[in-house]
Amino acid sequence: MEVILLRHGETEWSRAGRHTGRTDLPLTGRGEEQARALAGVVKDRVFSLVLVSPAQRARRTAELAGVESYEVDPDLWEWDYGGYEGVTTAEIRGTRPGWYVWRDGIVPGDEAHPGETVEHVGERADKVIARIRSAGGDVLIVAHGHFLRVLAARWLGLPAAYGRYLRLDTGTYSALGYEHEEAVLLRWNAPVAP
Repeated sequence: MEVILLRHGETEWSRAGRHTGRTDLPLTGRGEEQARALAGVVKDRVFSLVLVSPAQRARRTAELAGVESYEVDPDLWEWDYGGYEGVTTAEIRGTRPGWYVWRDGIVPGDEAHPGETVEHVGERADKVIARIRSAGGDVLIVAHGHFLRVLAARWLGLPAAYGRYLRLDTGTYSALGYEHEEAVLLRWNAPVAP
């Protein structure tokens, strides 16, 4: 069993370093190129389960990568950054020196962006992992950077906050699997040339 993870292509906010949780942004031209390049990762593969985040950037990435059929899973939404939605780390550190999302969390936002803790993101990741493990074959997931980092940490049996150790760039792929029945990372943050 192999779990292929695709991080969506670039958006204006990901390029600018803005925290993009629930704001539904399209891919940039470069993001679309990145998504098309991911086609080689999924081409000729048979997946028992294909799950995609509801965000248009994830759905468009899946489609441009050649994924013809998938299920939208709301548990794959990116971390809800609350009051930090759309704000860069540098801007946050203007009022909270040394702030780091994985350690210090977020502040509540408005009704559309109430925010969530990294542990809550981990609970959503655990639901996705339960679906993966019951799929009976290879699985494809198309989602977001911080969410996929949490998912990988939880796959390994680590606390959700350990996702901080797993950098993940736009338009990359990763793979989870097993070695001697133990959960492992098979590949991480692998670039694909557009």
